[in-house]
Amino acid sequence: MDLGLLRTFVTVHRAGSFTRAAALLGLSQPAVTSQIRTLERQLGRPLFLRQARGVTPTTVGDELAHRAAPHLDALVEISETGVHGRVGTRTLHLAGPPEFVAQRALPALAPLVAEGLTLRTSLFGTAEESLDGLAAGRHDLAVATARPRGGLLTARPLCDEEHVLVAAPRWAARLAPETLLSRGSVVLDQLPVVEVHESLPFVSRYWAAVFESKPAATGTVVVPDLRAVLESAAAGAGLAVLPRYLCEEALREGRLVALLDPPVPPLRTYFLVVRTGTLALAHIARAHETLLRAAVAW
Repeated sequence: MDLGLLRTFVTVHRAGSFTRAAALLGLSQPAVTSQIRTLERQLGRPLFLRQARGVTPTTVGDELAHRAAPHLDALVEISETGVHGRVGTRTLHLAGPPEFVAQRALPALAPLVAEGLTLRTSLFGTAEESLDGLAAGRHDLAVATARPRGGLLTARPLCDEEHVLVAAPRWAARLAPETLLSRGSVVLDQLPVVEVHESLPFVSRYWAAVFESKPAATGTVVVPDLRAVLESAAAGAGLAVLPRYLCEEALREGRLVALLDPPVPPLRTYFLVVRTGTLALAHIARAHETLLRAAVAW
């Protein structure tokens, strides 16, 4: 069986589209279609079901990808690094939320950089952007706040992120704890809000979990970076909902105050995601393992 045909097949399987696979391979779409048809004729079985948007692998296609992809990836690695290449001689393309990548992922991967790994990062505000890029082959590894569906991507839970309702001390001093417990959602809706988007994703998620309601507020300060949200809130611009790992130092220093301590704090799960089969590549597998181990302490 022609290894070139298998490489095209695996790329289509991972990309979920002849068009995306053609772009990744540097081929025309008709060339990719022709190669897949040739492979299907050789096997005597259809490998993909054509749909309006992309393709879906048949059971035969899934089985072939599962068997072939790790070996093809290993051959590609050997061809690019040489037989005696070290684990760290490849470039890892990492995608994820900017704050999490900066505060968590990059420090954890620093020892691999010392061993020779090269890192390139793409920072996105939504899980969809990271996962779409991963599926299309633009990234090797993604940290996302949503578990992907289907067999193209493989996800492992990485860590849980606790969300904390915070404000500068001058705002907190105006709010008696008993008032917050009895009429918290009403009182807090009257305060200025600092958020990353007009839809108030962090505040809305917190309100739903703690107060079982929707906030009536609108964003007073909207800035698409949680680190900027933290600094704005600490400067007194209003209340905010932040991941505890991000605001823990500001809480210790007294620049921010936690307004509530709910019995069950709102949590959000991060997932570590790869394209199925790519953990056969040593540099991806090593980074994957390193992040999972580091997350135990997060």
